[in-house]
Amino acid sequence: MPSSANTLTPIQAKALLKNLTPDEKAALNYRWSFWARPDQLEPEGDWTVWLALAGRGWGKTRTGAEWVRQIKDTVGRIGLIAPTASDARDVMVEGESGILAISPPWDRPVYEPSKRRLTWDNGTIATLYSADEPDRLRGPQHAALWCDELAAWKYMQEAWDMAMFGLRLGERPKVCATTTPRPLPLIRELVRSETTHVTRGRTHDNLMNLAPAFRQAVLSRYEGTRLGRQELEAEILDDIPGALWTRQMVEDALWRGDLPDMRRVVVAVDPSGAGGGDEETADSIGIVVAGLGVDGLAYVLSDWTCDLSPAGWGRRAVEAYRKYSADRIVAERNYGGAMVEHVIRTVDKSVSYKEVVASRGKAVRAEPVAALYEQGRVRHVGGLSELEDQMVSMTSDGYMGDGSPDRLDAAVWALSDLMLGEQAPRAGMILSKRHR
Repeated sequence: MPSSANTLTPIQAKALLKNLTPDEKAALNYRWSFWARPDQLEPEGDWTVWLALAGRGWGKTRTGAEWVRQIKDTVGRIGLIAPTASDARDVMVEGESGILAISPPWDRPVYEPSKRRLTWDNGTIATLYSADEPDRLRGPQHAALWCDELAAWKYMQEAWDMAMFGLRLGERPKVCATTTPRPLPLIRELVRSETTHVTRGRTHDNLMNLAPAFRQAVLSRYEGTRLGRQELEAEILDDIPGALWTRQMVEDALWRGDLPDMRRVVVAVDPSGAGGGDEETADSIGIVVAGLGVDGLAYVLSDWTCDLSPAGWGRRAVEAYRKYSADRIVAERNYGGAMVEHVIRTVDKSVSYKEVVASRGKAVRAEPVAALYEQGRVRHVGGLSELEDQMVSMTSDGYMGDGSPDRLDAAVWALSDLMLGEQAPRAGMILSKRHR
């Protein structure tokens, strides 16, 4: 029998299957070494981290799940870490390419959601973790880790460090990290490391297994764009020349401690001219929550951006307003400001609302806010990756990313209101040593 389906023509594959018994067909269906592309199989060599940097649809989840199935006969404890708890459950375990789906009926693990674990008949246990909760990784020990969508982890460095401290069982502990690349410090560090084996993959590598609708809707729209180079071609992109924000500025803004009390909190809304989710071409509605701490620093607290109808994003903005006990909602008039107030007050008439007018272009408005970052006066509370991607794509000549910088526009309005408006902190405010 051929060692791989990749060496067969369609006619040869059909002939092969015709000559197999039902049991042989069932066994072949679950033989990953036969169906996988060579770059989806565990690499040879002396490595600690297998980093699969690949585009959307390349088969990262299937690769990670099959790796777990392969090693579970030689290790006793495996950690499964995803960006969130729901990602671990819905993608790594229960997803179409997750561990349960790719396991044969005769060797499928028992899944206990309440205990966050999978158990195989041989006694091997895989425990689920969320990168949102790095402290849960403090203490547990593992012989292997599958880290999925590493670049999307909210507390990437903290969760990675805790996971590595616990990777100490067995003779040769290993990590399989599957992710779409982003130019983040940890990703760059792993790529440079001598103990990392890097596999790079493009969306086109798996094109024959992707739905025609995906090929038409996604590839045709993003091929050749900067976002497409990252999400489809799996390139780690460098900073754009002339960008108002650099990746280092964004990294320096990440807040890792306890939040101070907030003097003021605002919810900023950047309305789409097309009206939200009613039209396929509509931009998303930028909704960003930011606060001014008692320490004089601004904190971007949360990104609630969505693609909903006016009624939907109105409820979402008010929900954010209530959750953070915000002082007011700020929205731009130029692109539907009057409509925004109507939508907001339809949800809650008591909301404090401020209308702002854009008398200057997006880049000009963003420049003084970018200066606040250079001065170290703004902090980001984790989980703002999509906003940060828009930030590093804004240059003095305009926005170089794809679509509209809706999240960034909302953040600029929020930070301008907090730090550059009438109630902004005094320029001579003395900060504690901790924040200098």
